[in-house]
Amino acid sequence: MARAPLTPDTVIAEATALADESGLETVTLSAVARRLGVRTPSLYSHVRDHGALLDGVSAVALADLTARVAEAVAGRSGLPALAGLAGAHRAFAREAPGRWQALQRRAGPGVVASDAALSIVALTDAVLRGYDIPPGERVHVTRLLGSTINGYLTLERIGSFDHSEPSPETSWDRTIVALDVLLRAWPAAPDQPTPVQPTATENP
Repeated sequence: MARAPLTPDTVIAEATALADESGLETVTLSAVARRLGVRTPSLYSHVRDHGALLDGVSAVALADLTARVAEAVAGRSGLPALAGLAGAHRAFAREAPGRWQALQRRAGPGVVASDAALSIVALTDAVLRGYDIPPGERVHVTRLLGSTINGYLTLERIGSFDHSEPSPETSWDRTIVALDVLLRAWPAAPDQPTPVQPTATENP
């Protein structure tokens, strides 16, 4: 059977498959060339360098994750939406480990400015609109969510939770509930006055 012609898409697709099979650290130009049955210099007409190859995997990963998140949060708000958002990330990390790793690296500007990147930001913002969080505070909440979810998934991936009870599933569920509680009671920004609680005599 004739080999499919090389294109940027076929090179990135092969790199993505290799990442999921063996880990992102195995994705090199030479390794991808071997899988495609070509010499390494043949790839330079389609990807600029190793960084561009990894950016291609990151772009694919981001598009895949965005589609999962969109489905998971559709029609939901509050805790169900938050659980859907986090659960989509967790399922993605388990089912596409190399692609998930590709989202844990510093991506190039093309990936950061992609439609998928803008979409996942919008989806996260839609989840946060289910909570009483001022727009100016959402960047802080987004960073907290990313740190908590990705930190948990990293520790789970390397087996840090395998040697004690309860199960990681139980702790995951408790973590999402705790995040929901925190988001419902998100503190006012330091430069904003804290609302004064009425005294007993001021209550109706």
